[in-house]
Amino acid sequence: MPYTPAQQRLLDLLRERAVKRGEFVLSSGQKSNYYIDGRLVTLDGEGARAVAEAILEKIRELELAGAPQVAAVGGLTMGADPIAGACAAISAVLGRPRRAFIVRKETKKHGTQKLVEGPLAAGEHVVIVEDVVSTGASAIQAAASVREMGCHVTAVITLVDREMGGPEEMAKAGLRYIPLFTKTELLAG
Repeated sequence: MPYTPAQQRLLDLLRERAVKRGEFVLSSGQKSNYYIDGRLVTLDGEGARAVAEAILEKIRELELAGAPQVAAVGGLTMGADPIAGACAAISAVLGRPRRAFIVRKETKKHGTQKLVEGPLAAGEHVVIVEDVVSTGASAIQAAASVREMGCHVTAVITLVDREMGGPEEMAKAGLRYIPLFTKTELLAG
């Protein structure tokens, strides 16, 4: 399937900036001879725009196919934070504003003691975002947190699926999973 212009720009940026070769230990504990540092794209102005446009296209496709209106985009801190912020900003520019939220790894010990930060209310439909998915544990944790507060997870959208079991784990957790690219697609260029 051909890529949209936003997807092609994002793929080019990921290939140029995010793929590192060497010996790495992943968050899952597994070893790899390459690393995808999504933050080198998501924390860059040009990259953030490309990320947001590609993700917002996918959200719009879901809605046009009958999914409920997505109110907010977010995920587990730190990988999802710049993606969620970019999606909120670009969605407003495009005239279809969506909010952002952040899921903490553990409940804050002071102040409001929230696990989920941002303007999110029970009953709303959300999309969980990730830069890179290996086993899917972070996205599944974020989805569980927003479900606990009464939100509905429309989908999990990731920039890159490392093809290490993420789709299977998402399915077990009852989550629709949409990778923009797979490791195979990313490394093919």
